Amino acid sequence: MSLTVKNFNSRMEQVQSPLIPYIGELIRHNPGTISLGQGVVSYPPPEQAIASLQSFLAQPDNHLYKAVTGIEPLVEVIKTKLITDNQIEVNQQNCIVVTAGSNMGFMNAILAITQAGDEIILNTPYYFNHEMAITMANCHPVLVHTDNQYQLDLQAIAQAITPRTRAIVTISPNNPTGAVYPETSLKAVNDLCRDRGIYHISDEAYEYFTYDGIQHTSPGSFPKSQAHTISLFSLSKAYGFASWRIGYMVIPQHLLMPIKKIQDTNLICPPVICQYAALGALQVGASYCKKYLQEIAKVRALVLAKLRSLAEICTIVPGSGAFYFFLKVHTHLNDLELVTQLVEKYQVAVIPGSTFGMENDCYLRVAYGSLQLSDAEIGMQRLIDSLKNICK
Repeated sequence: MSLTVKNFNSRMEQVQSPLIPYIGELIRHNPGTISLGQGVVSYPPPEQAIASLQSFLAQPDNHLYKAVTGIEPLVEVIKTKLITDNQIEVNQQNCIVVTAGSNMGFMNAILAITQAGDEIILNTPYYFNHEMAITMANCHPVLVHTDNQYQLDLQAIAQAITPRTRAIVTISPNNPTGAVYPETSLKAVNDLCRDRGIYHISDEAYEYFTYDGIQHTSPGSFPKSQAHTISLFSLSKAYGFASWRIGYMVIPQHLLMPIKKIQDTNLICPPVICQYAALGALQVGASYCKKYLQEIAKVRALVLAKLRSLAEICTIVPGSGAFYFFLKVHTHLNDLELVTQLVEKYQVAVIPGSTFGMENDCYLRVAYGSLQLSDAEIGMQRLIDSLKNICK
């Protein structure tokens, strides 16, 4: 006999359900589907990352709890990386916290800087796990539209600030649009946050994935930024570490104790075996990711050329970063209905735009980071043919 809890009511009822598992289930029920959906790379972690696991196994005390904020050798390598790649100096004003992925870093930040009912500004389209985390924390995501190139609307951001605003979030290079925000825009947001006494949360998971000579900028490198800038980094994309769940955050020193409380409660310490793998990966450095970028750039060029043949039925913005394009499809169908048809009838999968906060029209995210050229050719042709058939 099953028992039912009376008057069940959970804060999770206000949180959107992630759609990527739903798309994954559709793919499993339709063998042969080519996925242009999930944002992963095709290459594995560096050999040095796997070899470093021997060092983990050689020390019996590695099976015990370790420091809440990360093992010292990894923290030191991250410090060097931040100076070299991001021009972020770690000093007495800020510090590093190793996390179980940058999503945990974001949740840490939200819990540390807010009280229930506070507001966090997200630029739309947003990354769905950010919106979900804010809602889970009993806070309110305040949505600000980007412009027609998915660039930041600085005036709209400033107008969205209220006495309850605690942070502005930027993602550059961007998921889901592929947009890369110029240094001038990121500096304007960072200065605005400083002047208004709020935080700038900068998600930089795709820091190395830029094309056409476009450069990534880390807001934590700006002068006078350290006291209000929270920078989030991940190994999932650059080092093929998606399942290892390891990332890190650079935070103002005054947030260290709040974040220690949060991480000690939720995690105790980042998995030490993953930290050793991360140590090996970061000792190889960004050159590992960059050697694969040429191939990803070729796939990107093919995908973009294919998409441009849809100009009559889609609005396409050629983002210069990450490994995504975000399409507006001119159709009366809603995005989830369209995505379901694409998988079930045409065996090609993409992610619906509504999960990124774009609910008024039909948007699709196309991901190309995990594709080889041959698969990209077939998958994109399926997408082109299906959209032309559905939208004609």
